[in-house]
Amino acid sequence: MAALILFFSVLLFAVPAHGQESALSSGPEYGGRLILGSIGEPSNLIPYLSSDAPSHEAASYLYVAPLKYDKDLNVVPWAAETYSVEQGGRKLSFKLHEGIFWQDGVELTAADVEFTYKLMIAETTPTAYAEDFLMIKRFEKTGRYSFEVYYDEPYARALSTWMGAILPKHALEGEDLLNTAYIRAPLSCGSYLLSDWLPGSRLEFRANPRYFMGEPYIDQIISRVIPDVSTMFLELKAGKLDMMNLSPHQYTRQTKGERWEEQYRKYKYPAFAYTYMGYNLKNPLFSDPRVRRAIAHAIDKKGIVHGVLMGLGEPTIGPYKPGTWAYNSEIKDYTYDPELAANLLAQAGWTQKNSDGILVKEGKPFSFTLMTNQGNEQRIKIATIIQNQLESVGIEVRIRTVEWAAFIEKFINPRNFDAIIMGWTIAQDPDSYDVWHSSKIKGSGLNFISYSNSEVDALLTEGRHLLDPAKRRPIYWRIQEILHEEQPYLFLYVPYALPIIRSDVMGVEPAPAGITYNSDKWWIKGAEKHYGASRPLLTD
Repeated sequence: MAALILFFSVLLFAVPAHGQESALSSGPEYGGRLILGSIGEPSNLIPYLSSDAPSHEAASYLYVAPLKYDKDLNVVPWAAETYSVEQGGRKLSFKLHEGIFWQDGVELTAADVEFTYKLMIAETTPTAYAEDFLMIKRFEKTGRYSFEVYYDEPYARALSTWMGAILPKHALEGEDLLNTAYIRAPLSCGSYLLSDWLPGSRLEFRANPRYFMGEPYIDQIISRVIPDVSTMFLELKAGKLDMMNLSPHQYTRQTKGERWEEQYRKYKYPAFAYTYMGYNLKNPLFSDPRVRRAIAHAIDKKGIVHGVLMGLGEPTIGPYKPGTWAYNSEIKDYTYDPELAANLLAQAGWTQKNSDGILVKEGKPFSFTLMTNQGNEQRIKIATIIQNQLESVGIEVRIRTVEWAAFIEKFINPRNFDAIIMGWTIAQDPDSYDVWHSSKIKGSGLNFISYSNSEVDALLTEGRHLLDPAKRRPIYWRIQEILHEEQPYLFLYVPYALPIIRSDVMGVEPAPAGITYNSDKWWIKGAEKHYGASRPLLTD
C-alpha cells in the first residue's frame, strides 16, 4: 500500500536515553499511557478504503496480516505461523496461528483471509488497492487455518500483498462498506482496541489482553489530532504529548539543552518517503511537457532543502529511494535556471505578458491555485517559495490550504485541483503500478493527476512479473527517465524522519525499519508509580 509508512535506511543518528540501560535491566512494566501527535484525522479505519497515512497508522494497531517486515526489513510470518514460496514463485502456502481472536471473541481463520481476498477483487469494493489481489489466479482455503494462493506467473509483490490487513468476515459480510459502522468502530484483533474516537480531537486505544503475540505493556495509546506542527510542539513542551515528528527547525534549534536531553530522545534517518508538486494533467495549463520542464528549471530544489528542511533531506528525481537499486542515479536533475525556464515557456507559446507581468496565451493568463493541507508548515513554506520563484518567470500562483480530510475527499479524490504539494511513502518493492499506470486514473485510483504513457504502462506490467532485482533495475530506471522527461510530478525531496519520544519510554530500538516496528513491546519506566494500578484514561 502506497500510504503505509515504512522506513528503509541505516539509522544515522540517535540520542541515547538517559539511564535506559539500567531501566532495561530491571525488566518491562505494565501500565501507563503514550500520547502521540497526529497532524490529520483518519478518514476511516477499514484500511483498504483509505489511502491517507493517519488512517493506516491508526489501523496498524487494530489488524494483523499473514506477513510483515522485521526490524531489518526481512519478510517474516505474523498472523501466519508458517509460509512457503513454491513453484518458482507461482504458489504461496500459508498456515495461520490458531488462537487469534477478534475482540468479540470470534476466532480469526482462513475464512477471514478468503473473505478479504474476495472483497478486494469485487468490482463494487471502493478501493485503490485491488490490483495486487487481481493478480491472483486462484485462492484455495485448504483448512480452517490454511490457504494457498496461485499465480499465472511470478509476481514481485506477491509477498507484499499478504502484508495487508485481514478483515473480519462475520462482521463485514453483507455490509455497505461506505456506510458501515465499522468504518469508525472496527473490530480489532491487533495489539490494541479502539476505545473512543472524538472527531477532530483524538483516538484512544487500549491494550488488547487477548493479542496473540502478548498483551502490550503500555496500557493506553492516545493519538491527538493537532493539525498544526507548531501547536503540536507547544503541547510537547507542555508535557501534553509524549511523541511527535519534529520539523527540521524544531529538531535543530528548539530541542537543545539539558531539559531536552534528560527528558526526550531524538532520532534522525532518511524517510522512505518523498514530497512532490503534482499537476492536474487535464488542466490545459499543464498539458505541454515543455511547460512542466520549464517549471522544474524555475524552482530551486536545493534551496528548498536548505531553507525549509535546514539540510535535513536531499533533492530527488523520481519515486524511488535514493541509494536503493531501483533509483536511477545516472539521471541529472534540472538545473535551477529561470532564464532557461522562460525560454521553454516561450517555446510553448507563452510569449506575452499582461500589465501585471503575468504570461498570457490566447487571452488566458498563466495563473493557477497550488493546494496543500493545513498544518503542514513545510509544505506551506514550499508553496510560498514556489509562488515567488514562478512569479519571476511570469506565472501567478495562488496558495490554498485545506484541512486534511476535506483536502482528500473534496479535492484529491474528485480531481478538483490545479496543482498540489503532497507526499508519498515508498513501499519496499519499487512496483508503483497503483500510482502511475493509466488504469488507475478512474474511480478512486491513486493516479489522480491523470498521467498516461503507454511505455510506462508496459514497463510497470513487465517489472512486476520479474523477481530478480538485476533484471528489474533497467525497467525502473527507464520509468524514471520517462517521468523525468515528462515531469508529471516535480519530485522535490526525500526528507529525514525526525521523531522525538519521551525518555521514560523503554524498548525503543532503532533499526532499518525505523523505531515504531516493535511499539507493542515498548514500556514506560515507572508506569505503576506514576499511573497507579487503575491505569487512568485521559479526560477532557
